[in-house]
Amino acid sequence: MATDLQQWFTGNVDVVVGRPTQPFSMLARPTTLHLAHTLPYGAILREDGVQFVIFSRSATGMRILLYRNVEDPDPYEIISLNPHDHRWGDVWTIFVPGLKAGQLYHIQADGPWAPEIGHRFDSKARLIDPYAKALAGDFLPPTDGIIRPPKCVVIDDEFDWQGTRPIRRELSETIIYEMHVKGFTRSRTSGVQFPGTYLGVIEKIPYLKSLGVTAVELMPVHEFPILDIYGQKPARPNYWGYDPLAFFAPHRGYAVSKEPGAQVREFKEMVRELHKAGIEVILDVVFNHTAEGNENGPILSFKGLENRVYYMLDNGGSRYKNYTGCGNTLNGNHPIVREMIFHCLRYWVHNYHIDGFRFDLASILSRDRAGNLVPNPPVVEAIAEDPLLADTKIIAEAWDAAGAYQVGTFATLCWPDTFDHCRWAEWNGRYRDDVRRFWRGDPGMVPAFATRLAGSSDLYQPGGRYPYHSINFITSHDGFTLNDLVSYNHKHNEANGEDNRDGENNNYSYNYGVEGPTWHKGIDLIRMRQIKNMLATLFLSQGVPMMLFGDECRRTQRGNNNAYCQDNSISWFNWKLVHRYRELWRFVQALIAFRKQEPTVRRKDFLTGLPVRPGGLPDVSWFNPMGGPVDWANAGRSLVCLLAAFPEREDPNRPNHHILMMFHAAPEPARFVIPAAARGLAWRLFIDTSRMSPNDIYPNLDGPPPPVDWSLTLPGRTLVCYVAPDVF
Repeated sequence: MATDLQQWFTGNVDVVVGRPTQPFSMLARPTTLHLAHTLPYGAILREDGVQFVIFSRSATGMRILLYRNVEDPDPYEIISLNPHDHRWGDVWTIFVPGLKAGQLYHIQADGPWAPEIGHRFDSKARLIDPYAKALAGDFLPPTDGIIRPPKCVVIDDEFDWQGTRPIRRELSETIIYEMHVKGFTRSRTSGVQFPGTYLGVIEKIPYLKSLGVTAVELMPVHEFPILDIYGQKPARPNYWGYDPLAFFAPHRGYAVSKEPGAQVREFKEMVRELHKAGIEVILDVVFNHTAEGNENGPILSFKGLENRVYYMLDNGGSRYKNYTGCGNTLNGNHPIVREMIFHCLRYWVHNYHIDGFRFDLASILSRDRAGNLVPNPPVVEAIAEDPLLADTKIIAEAWDAAGAYQVGTFATLCWPDTFDHCRWAEWNGRYRDDVRRFWRGDPGMVPAFATRLAGSSDLYQPGGRYPYHSINFITSHDGFTLNDLVSYNHKHNEANGEDNRDGENNNYSYNYGVEGPTWHKGIDLIRMRQIKNMLATLFLSQGVPMMLFGDECRRTQRGNNNAYCQDNSISWFNWKLVHRYRELWRFVQALIAFRKQEPTVRRKDFLTGLPVRPGGLPDVSWFNPMGGPVDWANAGRSLVCLLAAFPEREDPNRPNHHILMMFHAAPEPARFVIPAAARGLAWRLFIDTSRMSPNDIYPNLDGPPPPVDWSLTLPGRTLVCYVAPDVF
């Protein structure tokens, strides 16, 4: 053995190799280890081995820990990098010959333990590579005080995309379906072969295609913990996934195969098949915090490599700024972290063909390294201008947990000479609140409702943006489902184990007489009508509609408006509801089909009130129920909107349509008179939410004409829509 070791270290010796628990053969590796390229970061597979590249400014030593099996508690080999030969600036790098795809590894770093100034190096900590492309296994029970996190996996990114590419659909043409990969098919009612997985989503593509949505927005799919650091299932499991461990790695828990790295292949298969069906994939990304928590949290990755760079610190470095409500805040505008975010986004676009991103708590990215909100923050501007991301959709959740609320003002980068290159869209929280309040019957909501219906020009036009920069939604994963919005006056989060203290208290909901499910037919009819009212409003509004999965068939979370920890039937899609509420499903399908065919409701420019052509109707006209001008200060709870047909036809064989919408949110009936300006057109009923199916919607636009006296009485809480072909 001594002779073997002497032979191994003959010549240019540049590593120290050892094993912590038992001897091993040094002859297993045929050639010496040597210096490699300094970029890109992570574990890069080469023809004859693997290149490891790690950033750390303050580390004094670095090691790569190699494992054979996922369940192994300790490495079979440790490769030590010495600062003299394996460090270029702040980049540690080494090439290890003989390693292949599937190799399991951790990183270990030496450095100062000085929490009072922000250093948290721990030479015993097994660290997840910040650039790991996949993780395998889970937390193993710790021994000797050492946390054993999931292992990193060396990945071969080769994949047969079968000629598919990102779809590049215009944002204005997009219809988003927000969904949870696991929750979409996990229920036994889904009937899929692989429930709760990427492959399970593939099995339900025919459903998505028949519904008509053009994009799925997936709740977080980058790696997050399944078990706690003790290897135990936590009391409140992490279901939503907003607790990232590795930004470059798809979540292993949604893969069918347990082979290390299989999730990479299965995720790509899902994206490929969705693209074949014409459905884009948008990822909900969480570049605002990590699973390492605050100063009392574990050292799993970033803390143990360069804590002072990756996080916003406070109190001299001993504590973490918490603008996320999750214990720490990623230092997104530090150049190193900014670079990591860019690499990550590019990687998902180039290697996974992702079509867009929704940035969770995006206002965090508007904070400088001290935590102050700043105009035109570097990371936000750079994402918008990055050439590789030029075809992707970028959507901000324009607020954070520390009081920042930037809806309408996020990324105000659109100067007059660059209006055609405004990239950032936003989840429009104002749209959600105003539409909910209008249909609940709150007084004084007509002006705000009209503004939201018309594309929220008050929010987006001053900054040089357009209606399609408003992502309109009424419900999302965060809050009530649409069914629960009309079934509960109060949240019911008791199952979360926090004494119902968690979750939003102000939901603008109403139960119409009974809290929760009811057998009262009259109440259920009102609830169904209100669901249809809000869905019809969503798909008839200017802007980009987003609906929550299951809202098309009254999915319920039993009043839970913060189901982050409910990995059970509370959150899962019950597929029996599709049949039970098939009339609602048909209603939504018809709305989506109409929106896709009708450019009048998805204009790229804001409405002006001016004629669409000489002598023609204005692009938008507003009326009171009697057909007269609106007194906006005293508009009651009713409104009439007339949209003139978009002047340019997308299909020469199909006319665009004028659209007449009547909104009546008061509980009592009211008489409506069709305005004189709208008479003389060949109106046919499209929607009447007060009618029973199938007369609630006419997908072929062939409903009955208006009454001959141009007058009709709308029951309380009703939406009526007529359409007329544009003949010129």
